[in-house]
Amino acid sequence: MKAKRSILNLVFGLGSQLITIVLSIFIPRLIMINYGSEANGLVSSVVQIIAYLALLEAGVGAASLQALYKPIAQNNRESVNSILSATAMYYKKTGFYYLLSVIAIAAIYPFAVKSELGMWQVMGIVLFNGLGGAINYYYQGKFRVYLQAEGKSYVDTSVVTIGNIINNLVRIVLLLQSVDIVLVQASYFAVTLLQMVAFHIYKNRHYKWLDFNKEPDLAAINQKNFVLVHELSYMIFRNTDVLVLTFFTNLKIVSVYVMYNMIFTIIDNIVNTVNTSVRFALGHSYHEGRAKFIKLYDAYELYFMAFVFSLMTVAYILILPFITLYTSGVNDVDYVLYWIPVLFVVQKLLINARSSANNVINIAGHFKNTLTRTLLESGINLAASLILVQFLGIYGVLLGTVAALLYRSTDIILYANRRLLERSPWITFRRWLTNIAVFIGIIYLNNLVGYSFDSYLSVILGAFVLGIIILPVYIAVASILEREVFMHSLSLFRGLGVKMRAKFVPGKVKVSG
Repeated sequence: MKAKRSILNLVFGLGSQLITIVLSIFIPRLIMINYGSEANGLVSSVVQIIAYLALLEAGVGAASLQALYKPIAQNNRESVNSILSATAMYYKKTGFYYLLSVIAIAAIYPFAVKSELGMWQVMGIVLFNGLGGAINYYYQGKFRVYLQAEGKSYVDTSVVTIGNIINNLVRIVLLLQSVDIVLVQASYFAVTLLQMVAFHIYKNRHYKWLDFNKEPDLAAINQKNFVLVHELSYMIFRNTDVLVLTFFTNLKIVSVYVMYNMIFTIIDNIVNTVNTSVRFALGHSYHEGRAKFIKLYDAYELYFMAFVFSLMTVAYILILPFITLYTSGVNDVDYVLYWIPVLFVVQKLLINARSSANNVINIAGHFKNTLTRTLLESGINLAASLILVQFLGIYGVLLGTVAALLYRSTDIILYANRRLLERSPWITFRRWLTNIAVFIGIIYLNNLVGYSFDSYLSVILGAFVLGIIILPVYIAVASILEREVFMHSLSLFRGLGVKMRAKFVPGKVKVSG
């Protein structure tokens, strides 16, 4: 069952990302052409600010997720309802603060940033970006946490994907008509409300036994405040760069950053989809036996890291040709900056390739134990970014984030291996060094070929061809160097194949896959 759900999560998740990429990639360009780079920078900065409000959910969401793995693995519905009842209490309490925060930001932000857009336009953009999330947070947040813990992220993904399709299509039509930018953002609010209705219908049809009014198990989520600090650190890495650039440079520079970040955010989402697709299986396995968990973890870390490096390699090769094409005709600021892709790739590798080790810390619930480490990471990022932006501008904020990530990624690997897996961290560091060597080798060979990507078609075909070449290279190198992990991974896939055949061959007894 866990393998089947992992596959469904992965298929639906990657399908969602593909659809979202195809639709959403047109929107920033349409905004730049119709409203200018400043409007694009403003909308992006507002989205980043509103994203900070997700911190209200971050602590209890992750703490509840970790607490739910064990009772779900044991099919203990009473415990599940008690944990979710505690979660619901927190969501109700903070949902009101979420709403007030959106209103406060809408009132203050027009006076805090210089923009050619009118005050009421800026206020409307903030409100419509934030109100939908606030309402959805209050009513459906706890149910979406349960879906993730049970391994049914594909349900969440399906609802969000349909919403994104509707939202992006409506926005594209409105942008082509050059309607007021506030009405464009209002479409997001309307679709978010529709998503809330869809989750409510699904819950009533398939989970009538869920009861958010049981005696709350507050002890199960007592680490929510520690989790909140960890999530704050992550949010800083996702959003601080834009905010620092907004207040210490100008919105055109923000637009430049956003253009590169748009591509790497797409890759982040793909990586996160893969990670969340199997995270619940790791969480359940952690409570079913140490030896089994470590074997599963090694297989996951080895090939997940290869997957991350392969995506970043393709992105590094194609990012400048794409940016050149995408921003053609936009002349109010220079978008083609040759060192930006290097810093983005380093940053994203440090964030994403450490995810497997970070999963172990989260699953084990060691949020309090690693609190000071997270605070130090945040301090390094903020201090370095604020200082370096004064001298290096956009390069400074990226270098500030890289500096913090170098510390924290190393620390996460050391902690997960020594404290939780009780083994040498060299196992993980060796995988890093191997993938870095492969990355350098591929980039060197690509520079020798020197192929020119001068059209969208060549970029799309190039991404496809490079992907089917580069990913197998990383996987092959990893498999050759770690044959024991490769053989265990092979046995997992063979076992899955046997289960699936037993389920679908006529006359056979059905076996859950």
